[in-house]
Amino acid sequence: MTLQNLIIRYAVFAVVATIANLATQRVVLLVGEGSRYFMLALAAGTIAGLIIKYLLDKRWIFYDRGAGVKDHGRKFSRYSAMGLATTAIFWGMESVFWLFWQTDMMRELGAVIGLTIGYVVKYNLDRRFVFTDAQLGPAA
Repeated sequence: MTLQNLIIRYAVFAVVATIANLATQRVVLLVGEGSRYFMLALAAGTIAGLIIKYLLDKRWIFYDRGAGVKDHGRKFSRYSAMGLATTAIFWGMESVFWLFWQTDMMRELGAVIGLTIGYVVKYNLDRRFVFTDAQLGPAA
């Protein structure tokens, strides 16, 4: 896979995960308002985006063919751990935008900016620490 194809594919998957994240947040925020629901929305959206992004990255970015509960468990644990720092970037940016502007549109803009920065960092962490036995490019 060329670098350009990798970037396009990774960006599309990031958009898919971001949409899932923000859609999940909106569903939670329909239930109620306030800081309690805001934190619940952040957590639920993050989990939804994490699972979707892991499955897409594993198969279509890193071409990892590992299977089974043990392999998935080990890699998903590492993948999630690498996501802690990037989640802090995302949550921080989204929270700052929400606290400053107090509108859903600006909260979501902050989320998109934070997720974009976070995904660039996360790709590099995943490549180095999670999918170490995988290859970049289609498997033979």
